[in-house]
Amino acid sequence: MDRYAVVGHPVAHSQSPAIHARFAELTGQALTYERLELPLDGFLTGIEAARAAGLRGGNVTVPFKLEAFAWAQHRSARAELAQACNTFWFEADGVHGDNTDGIGLVRDITRHAGVALRGARVLLVGAGGAGAGVLGPLLSEGPAELVLSNRTVARAQDVVDHHAGWARRHDVRLVASGLMDVAGAFDVVINATAASLQGAEPPLPTSAIGPGTLVVDMMYGPKAEPFAAWARSHGATVRDGLGMLVEQAAEAFFVWRGVMPPAAQVLAERRALLAT
Repeated sequence: MDRYAVVGHPVAHSQSPAIHARFAELTGQALTYERLELPLDGFLTGIEAARAAGLRGGNVTVPFKLEAFAWAQHRSARAELAQACNTFWFEADGVHGDNTDGIGLVRDITRHAGVALRGARVLLVGAGGAGAGVLGPLLSEGPAELVLSNRTVARAQDVVDHHAGWARRHDVRLVASGLMDVAGAFDVVINATAASLQGAEPPLPTSAIGPGTLVVDMMYGPKAEPFAAWARSHGATVRDGLGMLVEQAAEAFFVWRGVMPPAAQVLAERRALLAT
């Protein structure tokens, strides 16, 4: 059977193998999907060894999305805009890379949370590979304003400059900011930083959260709880990254196999399992 894997550091917590196994079962696709944890300084060596051993493709998670972009020889328009890859596969002409994170996040917010992004005021926290990976699809939804907040403002400004044309095309005011410099409440706040991996709250002013704010942490599970608890204490509705995970996985599955799996069903099953 065709072999796929999630590649990152760490990956022991990843639900991707179970999600893709269920996708394969529901769609009748013959494949296996495993975890591949690589050393922080060993992405290229490790992924090429896996390729030589018969890996067909996979997903890339923290902290290798920027390295995966540089490695890919053929990149989708989504990956080029993000300057990061979370999905890859091998063909006769080389390594292909895509980014399904953004469409996964957008589908979870708009379909599963039922929150419209058009005309909204959105705060995206974190300008690394995760944040850059979702910015383009968020802009495509036409929010009135999107603020990209980052510890290093220069990094946020670089990402904003790269997306400036895309923002103008969709009539979105796109600005960079420091973490504590954001002003006013937002309709949607998205945490794309690694703070949750350390069980920490990102340093944001409480004024960013209003009574009707939807707060999404791109992480899921217990490590997302400190940020979630902070947001709830200020009246926000909180959503973790499980829906995004399932939806981006469904898009990656479609890219690889040409079949769109039932994401809503698998998400409901994952939620029920976690609840027990």
